[in-house]
Amino acid sequence: MDFTLDSEQEALRDAVRGLLGKAYGSSETRRAVTKQDPGWDEKTWQRLAEMGALGLPFAEQDGGFGAGPVEVSIVAEEMGRVIAPEPFVEAVVLAGGLVAAVGTAEQRADIIGALAEGALVPVFAHTEPGSRFSESAVGVTATKDGDSWTLTGVKEPVRDGARADLLVVSAAVDGGTALFTVPGDASGLTRTGYATHDGGRAAHVAFDSTPATPLGDAGADQSAAIAATIAEAQIAYGHESLGAMDTALHTTTEYLKTRKQFGVPLSTFQALTFRAADMYVSLELARSTVTWATLVLLDGGDATEAAARAKLQVSKAGRHIGQEAIQLHGGIGMTAEYSVGHYMSRLTAIDHTLGDGRYHLGHLSSTLADHGVIEPMP
Repeated sequence: MDFTLDSEQEALRDAVRGLLGKAYGSSETRRAVTKQDPGWDEKTWQRLAEMGALGLPFAEQDGGFGAGPVEVSIVAEEMGRVIAPEPFVEAVVLAGGLVAAVGTAEQRADIIGALAEGALVPVFAHTEPGSRFSESAVGVTATKDGDSWTLTGVKEPVRDGARADLLVVSAAVDGGTALFTVPGDASGLTRTGYATHDGGRAAHVAFDSTPATPLGDAGADQSAAIAATIAEAQIAYGHESLGAMDTALHTTTEYLKTRKQFGVPLSTFQALTFRAADMYVSLELARSTVTWATLVLLDGGDATEAAARAKLQVSKAGRHIGQEAIQLHGGIGMTAEYSVGHYMSRLTAIDHTLGDGRYHLGHLSSTLADHGVIEPMP
């Protein structure tokens, strides 16, 4: 099977890499951007829109470019390579993906068109305080009064929730979980933003009889669409992690080649090169699993289990590579001025987004009895 990119995909990769390489050419540049609200660069976001990156996965009639999961994975991996803080997965894959999946034709045209142009930043408000990862909403409820709907409850943490122009909100209704859109200036909406350990931003979002517009069929259970879109986002986060792990590994091996101890490079010591080799094995095992999950998406299959497997493998690899990158750098790896600690922090944040490795291990273990038994070879 041929896993190489075609010429158009290579051009996309090179264009995104060139843009993000200039925007975040050093860890100092990234730190300067993440210190200021909203925690990412609006100009870089607009340039991503101008090259078509924000409209990649959406149909042309909705204002997108009709690309697929491979193109999304290319952008996500380049974002991870420099741990760019722009909300690509959050806005494009999650919020935009839900609009594309269940929105009306008018909603798709309005929201996706503006997203692709860089004029609108939507985010998915789904996680609720005090709850573990779930595809259902419990704490936020939707109430219907005539033809109108209101939301009550709290979502937290909502990634980039304070900056978002539009919230796509999951809410409990009779019979399941429905989706609604809430503009950032809606009455009864309170958003309290704060910085996260990986340099990003999140928010406590409270709804107090907040007017909301149903996304798609009013009050319909959208649990299946939420699960499918979350699987796509988990795979995209996997590619972002691959980019981050690749840079962390490269930075570490270069350090071992140049840093000297007892008058010789650290790479002279066999024990250290073995540890770097183990990092490479972890990266490539994660890459093969995430690539397979992307191909499941490309074939139009149910990617829920594939995404869980990819998320579990990325969780293991990210922790291994991040910790080894810091330890093989020694004391400098612990400083805020050096980059490898920031990569570890971002990998940790991704691990705990949409279910961590432990959650997905439990989920996959619970489905073992659903598979057939293979007799051992004689």
